[in-house]
Amino acid sequence: MRWRSSGLPVLFLSLLTVSATVSGFRICSYNVPKFNLQKASNYRVMHTLTRVIAGCDICLLQNVIDSKGEVIRSLLSSLNRYDDDYLYKSVSSKGLGKSADDMQQYVFLYRTQTVDVVAQYQYQSKQSFLRAPFIVQFQGKRTAIKKFILVPLHTEPTQAIQEIDQLYDVFKEVSKKWNNTNVMFLGDFHAACAYVTRANRKNIRLFTNTSFSWLIKDKVDTTVSDDTNCAYDRIVVYGEPFLKAISPSSAKVYNIAKEFKLTRSKVLEVSDHFPVEVKLKSSALLLQATPLLILLVQSFPSAL
Repeated sequence: MRWRSSGLPVLFLSLLTVSATVSGFRICSYNVPKFNLQKASNYRVMHTLTRVIAGCDICLLQNVIDSKGEVIRSLLSSLNRYDDDYLYKSVSSKGLGKSADDMQQYVFLYRTQTVDVVAQYQYQSKQSFLRAPFIVQFQGKRTAIKKFILVPLHTEPTQAIQEIDQLYDVFKEVSKKWNNTNVMFLGDFHAACAYVTRANRKNIRLFTNTSFSWLIKDKVDTTVSDDTNCAYDRIVVYGEPFLKAISPSSAKVYNIAKEFKLTRSKVLEVSDHFPVEVKLKSSALLLQATPLLILLVQSFPSAL
């Protein structure tokens, strides 16, 4: 193929590159039970986990046991070898829990080209949570909504109702602290089946307050086993502005068994949960790139 115009090709290719980025900004959440050095030494586990995270602009990992930081360093090294289009970094909580052998961390891994960490905060109240949220404010570089706050929670199953309800208090504190109500809650809430029934919802303010939108619905199965059918893992956002900044119907289970053609046994090596994900809309400038590209192609067909 030979170009017949000297000016159009550069613009055409530039717009083509830009339009390729308009697929949405993906936020993922994945509970990886007992993700420690022993588990990280399993090549299949690390390879699968690397592929999952490489598909996300931000990925929250829960249940990380890594007091020396070796596990996450190894995972970042794997990520940065696997996907050389991006540089991945992480921000982590300290170990949280009630016993020395189960001090779990919340870890956010993110692409430095698409998002910045603005601030971080460990919620201080120990009365309400076994693993209190480690809260991070991000700023998207190509998202319609710029600054947004991610609040992770991995509930203690027997305390799920109380812990999910207390997220309302976390919201009030952190939105005031950073003067930002663009708040998303995500993680393994155990918000289904026997742990949280429909009758329990009257005791959970994130359900009774209609300003909170539950994006992963009740009938979604976020578990891997055929023996369970529960929407344990959830994504919840506050307010109309944040809801409008989310791509419609993008909140869903990331079925890595189908995506990567993995057997159930190989998926279970990583976790008995599937990841969940949601996409943020790209900025208005980027959203204009695709129709402009089409217009140019229609206007200058002889240039191709």
